[in-house]
Amino acid sequence: MNLKNPISLAITMGGKQNAKAWYIPDVKIEPIMNERFVGSVEKGGFVNFRNITFNPHGNGTHTECVGHVAKQVYSVLDCFDTYFFSAQLISVTPENINGDNIITKASLLPFAEKIQGKEALIIRTLPNTEQKLNIDYSNTNPTYFSLDAMQLIVELNITHLLVDVPSVDREEDGGALAAHKLFWDYPNTTFSKKTITELIFVPNHVLDGEYLLNLQLVPFVNDATPSNPVIYSID
Repeated sequence: MNLKNPISLAITMGGKQNAKAWYIPDVKIEPIMNERFVGSVEKGGFVNFRNITFNPHGNGTHTECVGHVAKQVYSVLDCFDTYFFSAQLISVTPENINGDNIITKASLLPFAEKIQGKEALIIRTLPNTEQKLNIDYSNTNPTYFSLDAMQLIVELNITHLLVDVPSVDREEDGGALAAHKLFWDYPNTTFSKKTITELIFVPNHVLDGEYLLNLQLVPFVNDATPSNPVIYSID
């Protein structure tokens, strides 16, 4: 394993990449400017001192916990005792069913043996283009998971699911969020150490296979936080 060759699966925020969803504005980064302080060296200040405004569920790569759907308040930070996990990366072509692109159980079954025993599952959807780095998914009905596909993921004992779509559920589902709740067994299980990471991007040169995953989180006490999933080849 070469720890000097990390592969980040994160879509960054505030730069040239601008993937987002859920009808939210772009990330905004602006200096503090008031009568006592100028937070921009360019504008005459001593230091750069900027505010950042974003939504952790809609701007860029993020990791979320059961607190996303629970009545109770949970922090995603509480899901982690370690940040390194065995992971399987697979590439899946969603099925078109009644106009929706859906990751189905049938599309995952060929990979089940390789997924079994891994702590994390990383799913790259095909076709895979760099458009994913800048797309606004709002009102596009993006790819999502069927419930039988999510049930298989649960049966394979996946603790950390990473996907390159904005949600494991349909964009408009009446608020059911059934795939999220199935993954977390909510409300039967009120707190789970399991997480879902959405809006990742897996470059095409990265081959399907087994990796070591380092799931890096920004330490916000919230149900979701920006994250940087980093993988290392174990070949």
